[in-house]
Amino acid sequence: MNQTNHASHIHMLNISSIVMGKTDTIHPVLIHDSGHVILVDTGYPGQSSKFSEALAPYGIDIQDITHVILTHQDLDHIGSLPAMLEQAEHPPEVLASAQEKPYIEGERMLLKITPEAIRAAEAMIPADVPEAWKQAFLSTLKNPPQSPVSRVIHDGELLPLCGGIQVIATPGHTPGHLSLFHVPSRTLIAADALRVVDGRLCGPDPEQTLDMPLAAESIRKLAALDAEAVICYHGGMYRNQVSQALRELISG
Repeated sequence: MNQTNHASHIHMLNISSIVMGKTDTIHPVLIHDSGHVILVDTGYPGQSSKFSEALAPYGIDIQDITHVILTHQDLDHIGSLPAMLEQAEHPPEVLASAQEKPYIEGERMLLKITPEAIRAAEAMIPADVPEAWKQAFLSTLKNPPQSPVSRVIHDGELLPLCGGIQVIATPGHTPGHLSLFHVPSRTLIAADALRVVDGRLCGPDPEQTLDMPLAAESIRKLAALDAEAVICYHGGMYRNQVSQALRELISG
């Protein structure tokens, strides 16, 4: 069941698919008011129908999305955006950081999709996976989805949407990774700057983070916020004394 804060119109979505033989659940975020519908991150390629299902309980369709904010370039964050743009009669404004823009637009190859990474992914594909799926998967890695970025957003910027959304540069996981702070609900949308693991708030996955020391500095930045809740793309919602949990991550 999707977790909802009705007063502030911010919703954590649960989008699940089988990835590499295992169920992977990610948590994009929906924020809306009477004039705007904002989607933060767009999942893996091929998940647009799952987004339609997740948005339906709120009376929202993909066609209604006015803004898409991409926290960073990774495949599981940009993957379904091209399909969503194709469905939209009036395409949403796509927002991202300047550092991530050339990767999202396809001007540069995604940083984590190296030849070595592709070979490693191919080796991990279970033997019983159909050949057609395997080839489609490898083709997606070699030719990742791309989308125009309508507007670059910057660290410290307060977006005048849905009561105010503060942009926070949190580099480390990727060079231009962004987190967001929804002011009315005091909800931190951490994307991949943080994770929830077994009920605990943790830093980013070291295996997927390009610069761990820089990511640690980003956590210090997030600790300065007076957040009441954190939504992590991997792991979901965390509400237990958020400021203290972040301080413990810094000191630990």
